[in-house]
Amino acid sequence: MSDQDAIATAIAYQDGIAVLKVGGDIDLATVPALEAAIDEALIPRPTGLVIDLSEVGFLASAGLQALVATHTNVSQSAHFAVVANSASTSRPIELTGLDQIFELYPTLAEALTAVKTNSK
Repeated sequence: MSDQDAIATAIAYQDGIAVLKVGGDIDLATVPALEAAIDEALIPRPTGLVIDLSEVGFLASAGLQALVATHTNVSQSAHFAVVANSASTSRPIELTGLDQIFELYPTLAEALTAVKTNSK
């Protein structure tokens, strides 16, 4: 994978909730890196997982599929939410109806509040 194909990811934990921040473009070439970061974030079995797409410039169908798969995989053991605050990320999620499958928030603070409330 070349540098221009890479995405940036960072994992932090807040009160038992994993926060995965993602930057760059999520497409067929970069989705394996996203999936690896999600797997890493779930290693300590957090009570919740928030994927922050605030710094993502493009979200392709491969990224949408990864979000659905993550929701399916973690929904029995952890509360799941996505932060998408730009048209490039929130629009594809809303157009495909995925905002009816998993929770979508405009800010990380709102997502964390919701996940904390629902994880208790």
